[in-house]
Amino acid sequence: MALESKFKNDLKKEKHLFPFLDSIYEKHLKHYSFHRIHALREQLEGTDLILTHLISKKTFIIDEKAQLDYINDDLPTFAFELSYQKKGEPKIGWLFDVTKKTDFYSLITAIYSDEPNKFTSCKITFVNRENLVGFLEARSITQTYLEQFVVKADKVHGKIKIPELDSKNEGYLFYSAQNKAEKPLNLILKLDFLIENGLAKRLI
Repeated sequence: MALESKFKNDLKKEKHLFPFLDSIYEKHLKHYSFHRIHALREQLEGTDLILTHLISKKTFIIDEKAQLDYINDDLPTFAFELSYQKKGEPKIGWLFDVTKKTDFYSLITAIYSDEPNKFTSCKITFVNRENLVGFLEARSITQTYLEQFVVKADKVHGKIKIPELDSKNEGYLFYSAQNKAEKPLNLILKLDFLIENGLAKRLI
């Protein structure tokens, strides 16, 4: 019941967050038109928005990821999902899922609200998914490589350092084995690290 209530609460937050985000996109993406996707099938494929360049007409598929669990908090990191469990069965997370159509992640952080479901400000960071995956693979950080940490993580809960990343300035793994039913294994990356390496750009 608690998980169901949290899910419904998150959906309510998202419903109120979307118009706020749309107003930001309209203001700051002056060279693009955008179309919000509401069909669940397309959302599951990693499509929340479609941006279209006004001149070239080139389109980009955007997957929005919002830190709704951290309202009124400004975290320097973001969690990229590697794996999770559904009814006890392991599932691949959205970062390395080849079935996703995502071109860019829109990471919504530092979400501030002065009253329930009324948002006043946030930060939005666009991450080029192909470039990020390529960058990680160049450091030998692949889904296959990280699977070994899934096995090790079954015996632990929390932060897991990996030799390919500076845990203080770049990133690390985090396994939520005890406090979440889905038991997600996430790759936690510093937003500044992504920006400094040309993998991301801050919109606001």
